Amino acid sequence: RIVEIGCIELDNLIPTSRKFHCYLNPERKVSQKAFEVHGYTDEFLSNQKKFGEVVDEFLKFIENKRLVIHNAEFDLAHLNNELALLGKSKINKDNVVDTLELAKNKFPGSGISLDALCKRYRIDNSKRTKHTAIIDCELLSKIYINLIDQKEPTLDFNFNNIENLNQNTSD
Repeated sequence: RIVEIGCIELDNLIPTSRKFHCYLNPERKVSQKAFEVHGYTDEFLSNQKKFGEVVDEFLKFIENKRLVIHNAEFDLAHLNNELALLGKSKINKDNVVDTLELAKNKFPGSGISLDALCKRYRIDNSKRTKHTAIIDCELLSKIYINLIDQKEPTLDFNFNNIENLNQNTSD
């Protein structure tokens, strides 16, 4: 079961102020292995909302957006299981970019974990002591830009705005 969801919105590869983040009550005990990965206790998670309470807000946040996920198969399996339990439609993988697959293709035989990719691209991941969704999203946004060889976000200048700027500066 899912214990945390984190999403950040990118516009033209630049993070906006829009985020979706929540901890979730998995409605069962956390395994020792899961606790070692994320560090969330049963007590902490028992006080969080259940997936069904946030699902509509989450689906609205991701609606009509391309999702960039590291190891998408894993995350989608869990998300789609939760959606199925609620009778909701599954997330279509056609609108998902899996950075794990991008990294496998770009660096065959090399380490492709988030930490390994942060090291490769010299991205500071010192805040990442455990697997936490929102920190992983922030790191993944930087990794994704590097994986697609887009070192700096592209700027979209509207020609009309440039003409207006030129008119204003020549007055």
